[in-house]
Order: sequence, then C-alpha cells, then structure tokens
Amino acid sequence: MASCGSATRRVPRPSSPRPRRPSSPRCKRAPVLRIAGLRSALAGPFDLTVAPGEAVAITGASGSGKSLFLRMIADLDPNEGRVTLRERDRAGVPAPAWRRLATYVAAESGWWEETVAAHFPAAIREGAQALADRLGLKPELMEGAVLRLSTGEKQRLALVRAFVAGSPVLLLDEPTGPLDPASVDRVEALLRERLGAGLIVVMATHDPAQAARLSARHLRMDAGRLHPA
Repeated sequence: MASCGSATRRVPRPSSPRPRRPSSPRCKRAPVLRIAGLRSALAGPFDLTVAPGEAVAITGASGSGKSLFLRMIADLDPNEGRVTLRERDRAGVPAPAWRRLATYVAAESGWWEETVAAHFPAAIREGAQALADRLGLKPELMEGAVLRLSTGEKQRLALVRAFVAGSPVLLLDEPTGPLDPASVDRVEALLRERLGAGLIVVMATHDPAQAARLSARHLRMDAGRLHPA
C-alpha cells in the first residue's frame, strides 16, 4: 500500500477503463512542511519542502550544522525565515505549541522528572507502554527511576514520548546512535510504519546505510549549508 507521500500512478487498460480513485481524505488533510530562507548567524539559508510520508536524511561531519538545522526548525535556537506546516505559519503559533507539531528528539534525551512515568500523562500511558513493548523495553521501566535507565533505554523511551504525542513532524537527531542492531531494527520498523501513515521525518544521522534505508531524500550538511548527497 502506498503512503501519502508515495502514491503510485496506475494507468487503466484501454479495453476496460476504470474511474480514477479519489485521493485518501487522510492525505488531503496531511500537512506539508515548508522551510524558506531559514538561517542563523551560524548556518543557512535553508529551503526545503517535505511531503507527508516522506523522510529526509541529513548526513555530514560532526559540527557541520545538522543538529542546529533541526533545532532551528523547532525554533529552539535563534533563527529567522519562514516555516509552515500546511496553512499554519510558525510565526503565528506559540513556541510550545509549535514544538508539539514539529517535535525535536535530541541525540541525548532530556528528562526533567525523577521517574519515567511522570513524563507520560495517564491518558497516554497505555499507548506509551504498547510502543515501549515494540521497542523491546521491559514494562517495569515505565514505573522506574530515570537514573536507572541505560543510554539506549533513555533514547528509545524518548522516541516513545515523541511517537505517542502524535506530532505530524519528527525532527530526529541521531535517533539510533546508542542502540544495538536489534533495537535499531525495531525503531526503523516503527518509523516506516508511521511514515506510511503520513508522518514527516527530518533526520540527522552519521549512518549512510540508515539514510538509504529510511529516506526518500539524502542531503549532506557541509559548513552550515545543505547539498545533495
């Protein structure tokens, strides 16, 4: 089944023409991420359009500007330029609300409460646990202390936190960097599933093979500028 971002064109046979199928209502509603003239004193300008169901992977040397670009989209670092998600202009959306639409997941996840459960409101706890199970996380971790988590467990739980929020855009900074191969496979399988449902992903990765597996487009960051990979 084709995703919103990868619809397949079918040509009817001349002998038995069929009416053209209408596009999915979900695809009609799905937002497009548009970035125009995004820049800071350190990087840019950037111009990029990402369709629903599309993943864009960005590779490049450490310090080239990959993380900065993602943080600029999320409006976490000083920047200027225009970012829109369908008809919603970032400039007209309060910063916390915008970051729920375009959610940044850092390479080193942030935790502000002592327990894991405190980061997941009761209304989404069941869904979070189901996703945690899929990523190979033991149920008792959800009730435990953050300080007892390994780096890989923290990273997978940060991804769960982002997935369960239902953001239409995920900005992923080395999402599988600290993970073992089996965990990488689980994360990528979940990402492919969500992409098929219309999620937009912009991802920084040091792994060219992962970029090839997940992304429709592979770009390279060099000295604060994007180039075709």
